[in-house]
Amino acid sequence: MTPRFLLFLTAALAVPAQVTFERLVRADREPHNWLNYSGSYRSHRYSPLDQITRDNIKNLRIDWIYQARSLERFEATPLVVNGIMYVTQAPNDVIALDASTGRRFWTYSHAPLPAARGCCGKINRGVAILGDRLFMGTMDARLIAIDAKSGRSLWNVGIADPNAGYSITHAPLVIKDKVIVGVAGGEYGIRGFIAAYEIASGKEAWRFYTVPGPGEPGNETWAGDSWKTGGAPIWITGSYDPELNLTYWGTGNPGPDYNSDKRAGDNLYSNSVIALNPDTGKLQWHFQFTPHDELDYDATQIPVLVDAEWRGRPRKLMMWANRNGFFYVLDRVNGEFLMGKPFAKVTWATGLDDKGRPVKSTKMSPNAEGVQIFPGALGATNYYAPSYSSRTGLFYVSTWVNTYNVFTKFSQEYEAGKQFLGGLPRGGRTGTGGPQEEDPYGAVRALDPKTGEMKWEFKMTTLTTSGLLTTASDLLFTGGLEGYIFALDARNGAMLWKSTVGGLTYASPMSYQAGGKQYVAIAAGNALFAFALAD
Repeated sequence: MTPRFLLFLTAALAVPAQVTFERLVRADREPHNWLNYSGSYRSHRYSPLDQITRDNIKNLRIDWIYQARSLERFEATPLVVNGIMYVTQAPNDVIALDASTGRRFWTYSHAPLPAARGCCGKINRGVAILGDRLFMGTMDARLIAIDAKSGRSLWNVGIADPNAGYSITHAPLVIKDKVIVGVAGGEYGIRGFIAAYEIASGKEAWRFYTVPGPGEPGNETWAGDSWKTGGAPIWITGSYDPELNLTYWGTGNPGPDYNSDKRAGDNLYSNSVIALNPDTGKLQWHFQFTPHDELDYDATQIPVLVDAEWRGRPRKLMMWANRNGFFYVLDRVNGEFLMGKPFAKVTWATGLDDKGRPVKSTKMSPNAEGVQIFPGALGATNYYAPSYSSRTGLFYVSTWVNTYNVFTKFSQEYEAGKQFLGGLPRGGRTGTGGPQEEDPYGAVRALDPKTGEMKWEFKMTTLTTSGLLTTASDLLFTGGLEGYIFALDARNGAMLWKSTVGGLTYASPMSYQAGGKQYVAIAAGNALFAFALAD
């Protein structure tokens, strides 16, 4: 046997026969694995592993590195299943690695059509798994099922037209016998949707349009035919509550982004969280964070599901640090607004009313001359994964502090496949010329979800684009734009450890165990780094 075949055979034998839906529901009981994009359906991005502690973290070292064969932004979070890691390298390659050594077993490559495009590069954030099948969405808006043992394509179906700006950039979510994906392309005047496909065949089971058409509830919130190019994309993986049988997804900006003159109304279901029945795709409830958005405040952040006492009684909560600068707590049974509070500087609104609707500040809309507004178009946070620790009871979020843009607008007609923005945020993205106390910076902020108050902050010297991970040993891992990965004390924000990786971090960390070792893995630059305690 050749060495190459032996590696292939090792991978085939190591993959478990079935990653069942029941295992996905109980992912927290398998701390050695990382079974979906956010670790579990609740999306805490929290690892129950505790081999790496505050006392021994000084011995944490790079154990292995996988060098990607791609110069695109590396935003993927790997999955790990019983010692095998599955990670995507942009735009659309899936790679199976030995989680203990980084050895490559196989690579599946999909070459997107030349028409494939995105607002922010050719990005893929990961895969989903069920049984012995992996699922990947592509930049040219296809959904592909791949044999986890061999890397062979099992089915490959088109979801939408890439020539019109549609793409898929997020990791799919598997629920029962369906795989769920949504389409990106909010900057291209798409009509957003989220859809479910049968695991066995790839046949579409249901589709929910995030921009309702004539006769559908919510269409009255779009003036005239503006719904046809209404945007409301999906580009970050949602969450799922098995007890309620509801899946939750955040939606992006309406189109055009900055000029709302022709789309009067609230523009449902843009900038919202939608709760869907995963069996039928029917909408159960929605909550709109930023009605009639003019500032590109996509609500595509990750819904974090927590069961906790609220005002004296147990409730099923949803916690959400939004791009618009407010931190929200909702009842995820019915979408009831429970609390909202700014977690960064906000000038576009003076606050939220008792239903959670923003009270918009006067003269805070884009115009031809430009208006300075906090936060800027990239928001107080963005796609960077938050984390929640049940041990500390804190919600952690990567934050852009004191950042703004000067928002302008101009007239623009829709052309299929071309960006449909209606304006531009110019200058000031990182702030300039303000007083010292308002200089912009990136930070990890720890929020008390019961009050919205900040408990501690770790300031960075520049902004951050990294997600977060907390662990059972009260560690918080993250990266940023400074070229290193670091760990904080999750209880007080003290720096405990850092390691230079020589690249920017656009991904979110995860943790797993293989060969008796706990690893923390994160992509930085164009490589995937796996850290473990020195032997």
